[in-house]
Amino acid sequence: MIDIRNLVKTYGKTDAAVHALRGVDLQVASGEFVAIIGPSGSGKSTLLHLIGGVDRPTSGSIVVEDQELTQLSEKQLSLYRRRRIGFVFQYYNLVPVLTVEENIALPLMLDGLEPDKIWFEELLTRLNLQDKRTSLPNQLSGGQQQRTAMARALIHRPALVLADEPTGNLDSQNGREIMALLRDTVRRVGQTLLLITHDANIAAQADRIMVIEDGRIRPMQLASNLVRT
Repeated sequence: MIDIRNLVKTYGKTDAAVHALRGVDLQVASGEFVAIIGPSGSGKSTLLHLIGGVDRPTSGSIVVEDQELTQLSEKQLSLYRRRRIGFVFQYYNLVPVLTVEENIALPLMLDGLEPDKIWFEELLTRLNLQDKRTSLPNQLSGGQQQRTAMARALIHRPALVLADEPTGNLDSQNGREIMALLRDTVRRVGQTLLLITHDANIAAQADRIMVIEDGRIRPMQLASNLVRT
């Protein structure tokens, strides 16, 4: 599903350069759930953004489903993000003037497509949003906003779901519910999930835990210390 070789990302030049990633190698199988942990500034979000086509690497190779991302134009990257990736962020990133239904359907609307009505209703039901479909984001609780963001990420059944601290702004109960729903839905559809978290309990649910520190992947024995950071 994902094959990353010698990935480097540097921001700035000369003495002011920030080395976010320093030669990362990573392979992820189709349908795998990988948790990415590490201290703040370690390169976790940078890695996720590069895989999602939000940013470009300084050097190295990123192959997703046999597609080399570094060879794509900006237009091709935009289509890749919209059609093949589902993003779930810590801060929801909902469009404030759109209803729940409209926010969920947005990735398809941008392509001039109509959502699969059966799948749309199933997502609303599974995420307990049936009675909120015409509500605006400012009329929702934090948990409901994150559920809406999850539905938006899943509506086009992307092969790859990227989640950056999806429970970071939620209380523990809502966080557990969101993770259970996300894990269950992606496994039911057969999607690959890469998730950044500082929560050891969430990381423990993954098929594999990847530890990043100072822009490099570290041995797993460091995991218990890094999750607490």
